[in-house]
Amino acid sequence: MRIGDRVAFVTGGGRGIGAATAQLMARQGAAVVVTDVDPGPAEETAAVIREAGGRALALACDVTDRAQVEAAVAQAVAGFGRLDILVTCAGIIRDNLIHKLTDEDWDGVITTHLKGTFLAVQAAQRHMVRQRYGKIVLLSSTSALGNRGQANYAAAKAGLQGLSRTLAIELGPFGINVNAVAPGFIETRMTRAVAERLGVDYEQLKQAMAAEVPLGRVGHPEDVANVIAFLCSDEAAYVSGQTIYVAGGPRG
Repeated sequence: MRIGDRVAFVTGGGRGIGAATAQLMARQGAAVVVTDVDPGPAEETAAVIREAGGRALALACDVTDRAQVEAAVAQAVAGFGRLDILVTCAGIIRDNLIHKLTDEDWDGVITTHLKGTFLAVQAAQRHMVRQRYGKIVLLSSTSALGNRGQANYAAAKAGLQGLSRTLAIELGPFGINVNAVAPGFIETRMTRAVAERLGVDYEQLKQAMAAEVPLGRVGHPEDVANVIAFLCSDEAAYVSGQTIYVAGGPRG
């Protein structure tokens, strides 16, 4: 896939899907700005990239804070001269049944996923519009289709699919492709937290989830990163406004 010497900005890049995406793009030649609310994991991902001969910059960034997001995008452009790719992986979960959800549970998830993505896109698109080129991928989830105990998360992830379609319409005339990727059950720290919340053994949870997947296994961060990288490549030049489910079987 042709990504080449583009400059990619990845939110939530310190762990899981974000880290896998940042590392894959770097292997394909891109300079990568790795952001995370926790600077430690962001630097760890960037260090892996640099040790492999790639170019990477690690930045601490709370995606819910406009000033931090705009400062991070400005640093990315200052450091690498341009911004071509944005992948928004930053997210949290605060799962509970609707009658138990608190205002903080709702606001934290909605703000991180929806407002955080909005702020990152708004800051990045300014540079992409000027250069009349850009690739944006928003991370949704199969939970957008509905999932018990995740009213807040499902609403946020469904919102991101609507946002990606709208952005594809608004930004398409400027040569910017916008798509969403919706993973199923992926083996990450976040899904391990789900097991802890449910009080079940993580290996048993993975086995149970794999039994429901036509391909017979749960996903790995690299499975999602591969699809994200395709959508950010020149081969996907005529793909925009789509949600691609990465779930080992049909969804939607």
